Amino acid sequence: MTCTVLPFTEDLIQVMTLTVSPDGEPLQARLELRWSRGAGRWLLSVWDDAAGELLAGNIPLQTSENVPDDLLRPFRYLRQGRGIGSLFCLRKAANPATLDPGEGNLSEFNIVWGDTYE
Repeated sequence: MTCTVLPFTEDLIQVMTLTVSPDGEPLQARLELRWSRGAGRWLLSVWDDAAGELLAGNIPLQTSENVPDDLLRPFRYLRQGRGIGSLFCLRKAANPATLDPGEGNLSEFNIVWGDTYE
């Protein structure tokens, strides 16, 4: 499985472009991450930057207790069935300040994007 740890910071609004190849299918992606004060969580949107198409909007960054929670699983049908891979929010430490990333502690988590996890 090929994976990329996304280099997010504590900035409340972040935009980055990168080229990934989930499952060997190239994708020029634009990622938009923002802290939602109303929701009290980080929300991630994934765009096909070359096509200008929103692939997945306002995905809440959340972890899971015992099994990996693929945050992109609902979007596997996209791009003519080629999907957009898998995305996981993983705790770096056993006891982060919050169970899910919160305002001011995003650095306690790794956001990992890679091939589709079955």
